[in-house]
Amino acid sequence: MSAVVGALVGGGCDPVIVIVRSGQDDVVRRARAAGALTLVNPDPGEGPITSLRLALPTLDASVEGIALLPVDHPRVMPETVARLVEAFLQGGTPLVLPTSGGRRGHPAIFSRSLFPSLLDPRLEGGARTVVHRHLSDARTIEVDDPGILADIDTPEAYRSAFDPESRS
Repeated sequence: MSAVVGALVGGGCDPVIVIVRSGQDDVVRRARAAGALTLVNPDPGEGPITSLRLALPTLDASVEGIALLPVDHPRVMPETVARLVEAFLQGGTPLVLPTSGGRRGHPAIFSRSLFPSLLDPRLEGGARTVVHRHLSDARTIEVDDPGILADIDTPEAYRSAFDPESRS
C-alpha cells in the first residue's frame, strides 16, 4: 500500500485517499505515514466501487479528476503517474489510460464528468464498466512501466516482486 501511495504522491496526485476496512489500524498508520488521507469503508461487499463511491463525495469541487490505482498494482512508477496526469491536464478527454505493449493497465484517470457514472448505484461491473463505455473517448499513453500490468494479489507474490532475495 505504501508503494501505491508513493507512486500517486510522487506522480503529483493530491490528495491521495486510501480506503480501508474497519479494524485496519496498521494500514491506516502506514497510509498516513506515506502521505495519504484515509476513509473507512464499512461495507466493502460490492467490491472496489464501494470505496470509490465513498471517496468521490469527499473531494473538493476544484478537483478535476481522479487517478484510480488499486492496491494490488504496487509496481507502478511515480513517473508513469506523472505522465498520465500531464496528459489528463492537457484536456480534451474524460479518461486517460496507460498501455504497455498494447495492453491497458493501471492507473486510470477519470475526469469529473465521469463521476456521476461512477457514483450511479445501478452501475454493474464498477469502474471497469465506465472505462469500457468511454474507450472511444479515452486517451491512451504508452509507457515503459511493466508495473501498470503487474497484478499482485498474495503476500508471497508481493515479497517476490519487491525482495530480490526471494526470487532465487
